[in-house]
Amino acid sequence: MSAVAVEGTRTETAPRPRAKSQRRWTRFILPTYTGLFIIYLILPIAVMVLFGFNTPTGRFNIKWEHASLDAYRDLFSIPNLSSALKLSIEVALLTTVIATILGTFLGLSLGRYRFRGSGAMNFVIFLAIASPEIVLGSSLLTMFVAAGLPLGFFSILVAHVMFSVSFVAVTVRARVQGMDRSLEEAAGDLGADPKTTFFKVTLPVILPGVIAGGLLAFALSIDDFVITNFVSGSSVTFPLWVFGASRQGLPPQVNVMGTLLFLFGILVVIGQLTASRLRARADDRRLQQDLAIQLESRTAPS
Repeated sequence: MSAVAVEGTRTETAPRPRAKSQRRWTRFILPTYTGLFIIYLILPIAVMVLFGFNTPTGRFNIKWEHASLDAYRDLFSIPNLSSALKLSIEVALLTTVIATILGTFLGLSLGRYRFRGSGAMNFVIFLAIASPEIVLGSSLLTMFVAAGLPLGFFSILVAHVMFSVSFVAVTVRARVQGMDRSLEEAAGDLGADPKTTFFKVTLPVILPGVIAGGLLAFALSIDDFVITNFVSGSSVTFPLWVFGASRQGLPPQVNVMGTLLFLFGILVVIGQLTASRLRARADDRRLQQDLAIQLESRTAPS
């Protein structure tokens, strides 16, 4: 009787399943929100790509006229625009190399060691990230003028490296803090010196963070306007040229160059993902081969 009573109580207190009508519309909330957010992010890029095929009759490329490939065929027909894009690419490439090297070692030191001044260094890094660009630009301009340095390519490069190092260091430090230190200890136990351990163990593990930091530095450098506007002097980068030409009318070549830069970023990301997958597959095959060799050595007759 008691068992029957307990079972009846459980049956009465058990939660009732939700009706199918209630679950039918709620399951569409998250997919709908995700789709709308993706459209919100892609819409400006789609407009940029679309108007690269436009042939405007006036100076402003804001009204669709008719589709053509004239902007792609005459991509470098505007000398000032071509030279500005060339300068931006040169500065961005040099900034990426320098900031990635400096930021990688800085992220390694901050993520692995505790030394006097590490807290102040972390504060300075986040201060450079959180400070408004107009404050950094005016400060850098004051420093260059006080030091008597000319404004131009060198000042732009120094400024871009300055604000890009912090982003690379934060990215690499996060990767280093999540790294398994036993891998380096195992390499040392097997006889590897610190240099071999770094290039064979540490660098491959933190390489995704290094690549991500380098891509971030490249994107920040080639897209920067505020800080570059303060320290550029007579040099004109791609963002500065676009801002100056926007008052008189932007040619469709600007959209084409933006599209090519966007496609370049996509190709780099796809290449990185492909290389990571190939590296993971190679590691799996190597592990399977090692396990097969160990199994054969154990089963072989003595």
